[in-house]
Amino acid sequence: MKKFIQALLFTLLLVPNFIQAQTQEAGEVGAMWSYPVVYKYDEQVTWYFDLSSTTFAAESDIYLWMWSPSEPDAGNWENSSEFAKLNYEGNLIWSMTLTPTLYFNKTPAEIAASAGFWFRLKNKTGTLQSGVAQVAYTDFSTFYTANELIRSYPTAPTLDKGISILFNSNLQPGFEGATSVHLHSGLNNWDIKQEYQAWLPEIVEKTKFKNLGNGFYKMDLIPKEYYNAPDGYVMNNLVFLIVKDEWASTTPDQVLNAGEYIPPPPPEFRFFPLQLSKKDFLGIIRKNNEPGVNKLLYTITANDVVLTGEFMGGTAEIKGFVNLVTPLKDVQNLTSIHVLVKDNNDNVISDTTIPLKTVD
Repeated sequence: MKKFIQALLFTLLLVPNFIQAQTQEAGEVGAMWSYPVVYKYDEQVTWYFDLSSTTFAAESDIYLWMWSPSEPDAGNWENSSEFAKLNYEGNLIWSMTLTPTLYFNKTPAEIAASAGFWFRLKNKTGTLQSGVAQVAYTDFSTFYTANELIRSYPTAPTLDKGISILFNSNLQPGFEGATSVHLHSGLNNWDIKQEYQAWLPEIVEKTKFKNLGNGFYKMDLIPKEYYNAPDGYVMNNLVFLIVKDEWASTTPDQVLNAGEYIPPPPPEFRFFPLQLSKKDFLGIIRKNNEPGVNKLLYTITANDVVLTGEFMGGTAEIKGFVNLVTPLKDVQNLTSIHVLVKDNNDNVISDTTIPLKTVD
């Protein structure tokens, strides 16, 4: 009996360590995108993950754990391999560069027949993980039979995001037997140009379309980088024509109107209720938080009493309530409280004094 009790006590002592070692949820992965925007399964691509609404810390080591189309890092949940490590891009965005056929050791047909790219993001030891997510794949194979000269992904590009331009040279007279195809283009009706200059090798390479075979071509670019647009530049359109070899033939002029940039709404912060007494709960709420802001920390000073705490949330909303009733019940002659609120980046959100109404 004594040995049984000792064993039981030993087991109970281990429970906190066991619980601590369990995986914690970091939250759902935010926006995801790829560059190139569209790509073949045997083409190198970079996936981007916005983790600003999670509890993953900036610059932390994060790893990709995938199980579809295959499980490249199988058996290593508690010690992820270096090949699965993401690259930190800044602003709580991480990336992974890979060639799907090589990374998953699958043929294009096998990947196409799979359930898609399903994954979690995690720390190295597996004690912190994101929710289950899927990298979306855009199948552009319909372009091969669509009888379209030009197709772009997206149809309305933006300055700082990628665009893929597809070209079917079979539909353009004069492009038969082309050895190379190039982009002659500009932003905002040629306000900023990237001309095709066939006598400059570096420009020839920069403007060259990728040959997809059978007369089909693809160009991938990010307008701000490709045209070296200055900060604050507003993109209205992308104008271009496509050139065969050394200007042997061209397409008609083309134009892609830019997508409207919609800035995020400004943050909204407030206390509630509007009239407060020491017998109330103080509500604190902040909406439309900046990327990376997922916590509010408060310090409330009421004469000699100091209350501290924090609320967790995400970019959409962080909200919580502070119980004033119990800690302030014995504080006499209290007419106001001072409230300091900071975010998890140590930025001051509010530093104010709130008057208290008198209650019986």
